[in-house]
Amino acid sequence: MEKVISIEHLTKTYGKHRGVSDVSFEVKEGEIFGFIGPNGAGKSTTIRSMLGFLRFDAGKISILGMDSVRDHEKILREVGYMPSEALFYPAMKVGEVIRYAADVRGMDCRSEAEKLCERLKVDTSKKIKELSLGNRKKVSIICAMQHRPKLFVFDEPTSGLDPLMQNTFFELIKEYVDQGTTCMLSTHVLNEVSRYCDRAAIMREGHLLKTDTVENLMSTNVKTVKITEGDNHEEFIFRGDINELVTSLANRKLDNLSIEEPSLEEMFMHFYEGEEKR
Repeated sequence: MEKVISIEHLTKTYGKHRGVSDVSFEVKEGEIFGFIGPNGAGKSTTIRSMLGFLRFDAGKISILGMDSVRDHEKILREVGYMPSEALFYPAMKVGEVIRYAADVRGMDCRSEAEKLCERLKVDTSKKIKELSLGNRKKVSIICAMQHRPKLFVFDEPTSGLDPLMQNTFFELIKEYVDQGTTCMLSTHVLNEVSRYCDRAAIMREGHLLKTDTVENLMSTNVKTVKITEGDNHEEFIFRGDINELVTSLANRKLDNLSIEEPSLEEMFMHFYEGEEKR
């Protein structure tokens, strides 16, 4: 399986402000790759560096076998990019924006655009300024998808979409991926990652913590522990050998003890809160 994205030791600083430091990972052909982290973790900085919108300080990035700096324009022809906040000319009609995005690429995307507008229930006669956040998001999705690129790069794509449209969006992604497209999905919505992604990278404070299959990332030794001892109630996240926990509780007079699988958010939170940066 070929590498569609290869990032080696990417570093980008903003003076005293945090950027990203020594980030390395790869995205393989035909997978849906999750890029996870809270706001400010460095996800957007990494993506903008990948696509040539930021000049990075150190490292090497290859997209579709091309150098991200030298082959910037060639790469953008093969990528469907959706930023977290897409801005359009407010007086333009939706249909005009979609056609303009196709014309910039010198492509006739009318057939694909019509299909996407129908699936996402987009009214092309409305002006951008008349649209809600969710409907502007849908226009952005169409502009990124209509030219059937080899690589999708989506930055927080589902914020503002209702649950039905979120499902439709991921159905579309899976259909394109089945036809050979690769997708990189930057998000902090962990449920999306667990349901749709094959592998994922976890970012925290500008550092890459871990890259693995979603199945392995979710298979942690993290447990939610609830203790009742008289009038005292405790609830905490335990990481480590469960036998050590039982031993530490052996001399306490417990009225109730519950050891449960954590929620999805709790399961990933130990990566965000941990001290180790990998």
